[in-house]
Amino acid sequence: MPNIKSAKKHVRSDAKKEVINTYVTSSMKTAIKKFEKSVNAGNAEEANNNLNIAIQRIDKAMSSGLVHKNKAARLKSRLTKMNNAMK
Repeated sequence: MPNIKSAKKHVRSDAKKEVINTYVTSSMKTAIKKFEKSVNAGNAEEANNNLNIAIQRIDKAMSSGLVHKNKAARLKSRLTKMNNAMK
């Protein structure tokens, strides 16, 4: 446990940041899974909507620094490829 006042403040702020980061990351993963599920079901319109949502969530995670830009590009590329193959 920290003794210095500023270190105690960092512990509190880190806890808040952890909650937000976990939410952003998990919402990104959920959006990706939802898109893949709609592709496997063969629902083109739903898949297209879910693709847009997944890409937004990936970009949000990338801008927050939670996902590297190359990983984000790879994920978006794979999802778009899946969507195009469905058509």
